[in-house]
Amino acid sequence: MVLGHHRRTVVPLKGATIGFFLFKRFATFVATLLVASLVVFAVLDLLPGNAAEVMLGESATPEAVDALARQLGLDRPAWQRYLGWIGGMATLDVGNSYSYNTPITELVAERVVVTVPLALMAMALTTVIALVLGLYAASRHNRLGDVGVMAASQVGIAIPNFWFAILLVLVFAVQLPWFPAGGFAGWTEEEGGGFWDGLHSLVLPAVSLAVVQAAILTRITRSAVLDVLREDFVRTARAKGLSQRAVLWRHVLRNALVPVLTVMGLQFATLVTGTIVAEQVFSLPGLGRLIFQAISNRDVVLVQNIVMLLAATVIVINFVVDVLYAVIDPRLKLHAA
Repeated sequence: MVLGHHRRTVVPLKGATIGFFLFKRFATFVATLLVASLVVFAVLDLLPGNAAEVMLGESATPEAVDALARQLGLDRPAWQRYLGWIGGMATLDVGNSYSYNTPITELVAERVVVTVPLALMAMALTTVIALVLGLYAASRHNRLGDVGVMAASQVGIAIPNFWFAILLVLVFAVQLPWFPAGGFAGWTEEEGGGFWDGLHSLVLPAVSLAVVQAAILTRITRSAVLDVLREDFVRTARAKGLSQRAVLWRHVLRNALVPVLTVMGLQFATLVTGTIVAEQVFSLPGLGRLIFQAISNRDVVLVQNIVMLLAATVIVINFVVDVLYAVIDPRLKLHAA
């Protein structure tokens, strides 16, 4: 070895280093939650006038505004209100909705059982479609199949969700009455439905949400697979006589999953927080519809808590993706001189 020549080597992270990586991600997660809560609280606190005036409207009497302000605790200093709100979220007691006169946690719990399964169904459809089409397009690079998939994905990205949702209703609920045009049957017989009835009610909304996300993820999967297909170990696997399908599914896909998984985490967060349009079109009693109604009713307190819940959901999902990244790809690297 020639003196003075520095060779950069790449070594896997040791257990302690991986632990430090996860600790940094957790610290970032906590800090992001804190900043998000400060921003959400400040937006409400900086409203012109105060929340009581916004909720009651311009025609409210000063006495009614003062009474509601005391009920909401707006007569206390901002720091006390913020700490009280944070403590309430930690104990799942954030007060009552002004417009529904019901505990906010109960309202959210009733709607989460619609929004979360809807997002999970849409994510499952997105994943299956994207992995199959992405692998198919990559395996036929620059051929007719590849061009067709890329063209279809471009169309999928360009289609507005609400327009596609309306089209699905016209075709599969009006002309072909295979699915309900709207509403939610419920998960239990007491609610008037059952598990399969509830699932049936969510099929069209899930498809409308999945189309754009599947189109995006298909293109990313294709690019990641093409990068892996150029690696030496793929040529070695082919030289050993493995079929094209075996190489793609056993070797290539696993190594291409890291960038795909990152995007999937972001997409799931988008699906959870982006259900407002689908729930409006299909009249689903989920979180998206609840926040829309809360805005219409000027229920600022309810809006504040739902927005914080959605922001926390995005932050938690991103943290989970970071953890999975470390688990799936142990080749997190250190560069040594």
